[in-house]
Amino acid sequence: MNVGEWHATRMRTAHTVHIPGLLQTSDHARTIFRVGVPAMPEHEIALRVAHRMERQRVLEGDAPSGYDGLVHEAALRMQFGGRTVARTQLKHLIAMSERDNVTLRVIPFEAGEFPGAGQTVVYGEAAVPQLDAVQVDSTHGPEFLHLETQLTRYRTQLEGMERVSLSPKDSRDFIHAIARQL
Repeated sequence: MNVGEWHATRMRTAHTVHIPGLLQTSDHARTIFRVGVPAMPEHEIALRVAHRMERQRVLEGDAPSGYDGLVHEAALRMQFGGRTVARTQLKHLIAMSERDNVTLRVIPFEAGEFPGAGQTVVYGEAAVPQLDAVQVDSTHGPEFLHLETQLTRYRTQLEGMERVSLSPKDSRDFIHAIARQL
């Protein structure tokens, strides 16, 4: 489980290479796990996919968490699992972005450089700001940050990424265009 997903009132994420985990289809997630750890046994992959799908429940129900996702064009164009899986994943992203509690914004290649390029960030906002936390993925595993100076840096980074991203509507149109190319 990521940074307090079950307790977060809002999550802000940024992904440059992968589709955000909370917005992945099971086929896409399965491919990510197979590629990420090639020697992982199938039963462990199945458990991880089931866990990822269970995590997505935070975006459903009567009081779903708010979700603001930034995803780079590179992640949208990567064809994990092949064309069919990639197309289905993009259609799923579009459907998720139409939910009231989900905002999805694309950072296109043409945006050039931007803060936090190449880094996956999950910022969990709590009901009390002092309980906010950030998860940053790294090769050795996730790092959890909670100091106010760290949180301020990541809020600033996410705001910078939002400035170079497309609007939610333009992002949906952009994802549609990529899906049609597959």
